[in-house]
Amino acid sequence: MIRAVARVVVIVPTATYRAPDFVAAARALGVDLVVASDERPPLAEGVALPLDDPTEAVARLEALDQARGVDAVVAVDDGGVIVAAAAGQRLGFPHNPPDAAAATRDKAEMRRRLAAGEVPQPAFGVEAPGGPDDAASPVGYPCVVKPTGLSGSRGVLRADTPAELAAARARIRRFWSGPLLVERYVPGDEVALEGLLRGGRLEVLALFDKPDPLVGPTFPETIYVTPSRHPGGTQQAVTRAVHAACAAVGLREGPVHAEARVGDGRVWVLEVAARSIGGLCARTLRFGAGISLEEVILRHALDLPLDDLRRVGGAAGVMMLPVPRTGTLVEVTGTDAARAVPGIVGIELTVPPGRRVEALPEGDRYLGFLFARAEQPAAVEAALRDAADRLDIVIT
Repeated sequence: MIRAVARVVVIVPTATYRAPDFVAAARALGVDLVVASDERPPLAEGVALPLDDPTEAVARLEALDQARGVDAVVAVDDGGVIVAAAAGQRLGFPHNPPDAAAATRDKAEMRRRLAAGEVPQPAFGVEAPGGPDDAASPVGYPCVVKPTGLSGSRGVLRADTPAELAAARARIRRFWSGPLLVERYVPGDEVALEGLLRGGRLEVLALFDKPDPLVGPTFPETIYVTPSRHPGGTQQAVTRAVHAACAAVGLREGPVHAEARVGDGRVWVLEVAARSIGGLCARTLRFGAGISLEEVILRHALDLPLDDLRRVGGAAGVMMLPVPRTGTLVEVTGTDAARAVPGIVGIELTVPPGRRVEALPEGDRYLGFLFARAEQPAAVEAALRDAADRLDIVIT
């Protein structure tokens, strides 16, 4: 039963872009928001949770519920999905099974579940920690090597030869000591599906095209544009594949962010995450009467009405600004010129000058975000590329 003023706990990482957007969504709904983080909460109204110890984290949430009342627990990023699922199970909220949430954090287990569900995906093999760098690829060449427990393209490298595979393994093991996933490289266009699960039924909120060719050796996320320009039949095939993937993994409730490749009339599922799109990319999306993705997520978690989930506002897109090389960020100039590009509606730089930054595959952050809107997806893409060309990123 929801009290007069509902209270929702939102789990965010300490270094997050998204806490302010969830605060704004909570204010729009008139609900009480508690921000939980693995270290010091980023906002005054918050609690600390040990996200690497779900049992203790859930015990603290249960104590909070007993003291003040909690009506929902929502994970913003990958790091909180297991705790949110376990809290939902303990406190009686709609939730994903904790083992399903855990499978989305372990790429090897996710691949095994997709295989058991006969979901189309790349051929794969799993390598135990400490394996030899000169071991043969289990799937042939070209292949892609991934740490099983990282996200955001961190540690993901393509290898076309045995020598490149050995070098990729050695490089990843400098900052990752767990198992490695080796997948067959799948050519094609990459897309991202943003969805909402309600009782196991997937509702598509948006399908993004990624028009930049993601061919390696690293795989930086850059441009996302919606609506997709793929034919209707291809979009439907992506939706079916992602729905099957959610069922195979065991996901049933809440936001879903999935990545897939399409080519030669086929769809391959690359990733399924039990959370919404990362960074500030959600700012490209508005639904129904203009509500944000964060408000959609909170409404679902609190079992509030969600009558109209149609995306509104024409074509929209975001460009994540990758770190071009490792070093210290000195400055980013040209922002006024970029803002002047027709169709650009916002620029958000998220790394302050003087901060050390790392390029992929070691890095895990972007320098900022460009946002664009237009009548057609092609115009959005053109505006983002034009604006990016006007920026000068100085790193020493």
